[in-house]
Order: sequence, then structure tokens, then C-alpha cells
Amino acid sequence: MRSVSIIGVGCTKFGERWDVSLRDMIAEAGVMAIGDAEITGEQIDALYVGNMSAGRFIEQEHIGALIADCAGLSRLHIPSTRVEAACASGGLALRQAVLAVASGYSDIVIAAGVEKMTDVSTGTAADALASAADREWECFFGATFPALYAMMAKLHMRRYGTTKEQMAQVAVKNHHHACMNPIAQYHMEITTDDVFKSPMVADPLHVLDCSPISDGAAALVLAPTEMARRFSEEPIKIVGSAQASDTLALHDRRDLTTLDATVHAGRSAFTQAGIEPRHVDVAEVHDCFTIGEILAIEDLGFVEKGQGGKATEDGMTALGSSLPINTSGGLKACGHPVGATGIKQAYEIVLQLRGKAGKRQVDEAEVGLAHNVGGSGGTALVHIFTR
Repeated sequence: MRSVSIIGVGCTKFGERWDVSLRDMIAEAGVMAIGDAEITGEQIDALYVGNMSAGRFIEQEHIGALIADCAGLSRLHIPSTRVEAACASGGLALRQAVLAVASGYSDIVIAAGVEKMTDVSTGTAADALASAADREWECFFGATFPALYAMMAKLHMRRYGTTKEQMAQVAVKNHHHACMNPIAQYHMEITTDDVFKSPMVADPLHVLDCSPISDGAAALVLAPTEMARRFSEEPIKIVGSAQASDTLALHDRRDLTTLDATVHAGRSAFTQAGIEPRHVDVAEVHDCFTIGEILAIEDLGFVEKGQGGKATEDGMTALGSSLPINTSGGLKACGHPVGATGIKQAYEIVLQLRGKAGKRQVDEAEVGLAHNVGGSGGTALVHIFTR
């Protein structure tokens, strides 16, 4: 298997992008990534595009061909494949691109993600997102995604003493980080009181504990590491790429306070990279709800199980700390266009490792990690990157 590096990146602004279409956004992100890599369309061997639910959001299927077409690559007849794994669609698109290059089957591959979610009502968007859960055994009985994560939060609070204040501090931190990120959906500082005063969604989760409905796109260009220097002065090496699955329905899980898919994907990625969690300098984790970040830093081995809330409270995950988490603002404040999220996470890590993250730059960042979850934990992707 060949070593794989990222040689180009691009990302649109995330948010309620009523002024642009899905086609516009993916073309914008793709042009930025190709320009960053200084390649031409003729050099691209394949595209993998993460997209969860364009059929519901914009009534458009056959997304792979659409992306190649609107990117101006259809005349080259480059194979373009849509990849779906709910909210982990972007992370899975990246993994498919890694495998294509690592296998030697392709040399230059685009990994991208896109979602246009705001052209439908909030109810329609919520119903589309609910399709990532077990429709028969969860959704039909009234369980929403906030409700599923609320159950995880409740048990975590009861078992480990995690508090609402600690969960709210995740949101406060990530909004602060987002204020330094020009592509973020929200550029507003919040307080724990703001979180508590926001409407309750599913006890103990308030509106400000939840990631928003967003539009956006992101793209990466991958190449064999041995070729990477031909295209980029700052290639970022992918040293770990892992995927794991778990039961779709929450009630069948071994432990409601642990995402076993994250645990297994994380262990595999760390083994591939030949490092331990303590070696990671910066990480983007899947904080679709504030409890999600607390679970993630535990399940990835950054802290002991049950200590995620306290670690957040103590400032361990903020900029300037020993392990800054979600310097982009995370899903919570940067935004969560579900098909694009996993790619945006990698985009943020690349900026950090290149030393080009601006005011949110982590000093001397050498190793980064991206963690992307589908549904309530049925799928998890973990990628590890080095300079």
C-alpha cells in the first residue's frame, strides 16, 4: 500500500446559503482545492463525493455525475462516485479516496462533500436527518436525533456526574473558536447562561447544545506521498484512516455512553499511525450535540471514560491548552452541512498543520486528527494527519 498525502484543499463558507445552489458550492470548493494543488482537470483520476440526502433536500439523485458535470469534468469522463454514510458521508468519501490512491489504482483523486439543507422546511430537514437513525425502531416511535443524544447525555450525567454546565461549556468554547474562522456559520460569542436560556429541545439539550442546519461544501486533493512534492510545498500526510460500524438503533448498543464505532476506528487509526492519543496536537471531533464532543474525547482515548465533562470544564480542550478540540468551531458553530462535515474537518486540520489557521492557529501543530460520526454512532471514521 502506498503512502497518501493531501496536496490541495478548499472550503466554502458554511451557513444558510440561500444565494447559491448545491452545484455552485461544490464547484467553488473544487476550484479552490484544484487551484491550491496547482493541478488541472486532466490530471484527476477519480472523484468521491460525500452527500447524505440530496434526494430529500433538493430532489436530486445521481449526485456523482452531477458533481462531475458542474465541475466541468464530465467531458473528461472521470469516474465520480457519490458516497453516503449519513453525517459521516464526508469522512467516508475521504477514506474511499485514500484507499484508491493507496492501492495504486489511482494517483490524483478528489475527496469532496456537499449538502444543501436550507431549501426545505426545518421539519423536512429534521425528518431527512432522522433517516440516519433506525426508522422502524426509533423514529416511528417518536425518537428524534436530539432525543437519542439526550438519552446518552442523561445516562452519562447519572453515571459519571457530568453536568449541564460542562456540556454548555462545549458550546461556549466552540462558538469562541468559530469567531476566529471566516468560513464559520456563527460569529457570535455565547455564555453558559445563553445556552440555558435557549429553548429546550430534548432534556437536557437546549437549542444551543445542538448543531445547526447548514449549507456548504469542501474538497481535498489526494496524491501518493512520493509524488506530492511535485504539486505542493506543504503536503500533509495521512498516516491513519479507519472506519468502524455499530448497531443502527441505540437500544442495541453495548453501552449508551460509549460509541464503540469511534473506539474501534480510533484504535485502528492510531495503530496505523504508530502513535498514541497523547501525541495528537489538534483534533476535530463530531460535536453534533455538546454531549457528542464529550463522548468523542473519551472514546478516542484523550481522557478517561467519564472525564470528558471535567476536561472541558478545566479548559483542556480550548485553544492554548494541551489538546485544542474543534478549532474550526466544530459542527456546533462552524456549521454542519452533513455531507461536507467530514471533509471540512480534514480541511481545518490541514490548515493547522500548514500553520495557516490564522488567529485560531495551534502552536507547533505536527499531528492532527479528524473524527466523523454517522447517525447516533452506527458509523465512525477517524483520520490522522502529520506534517
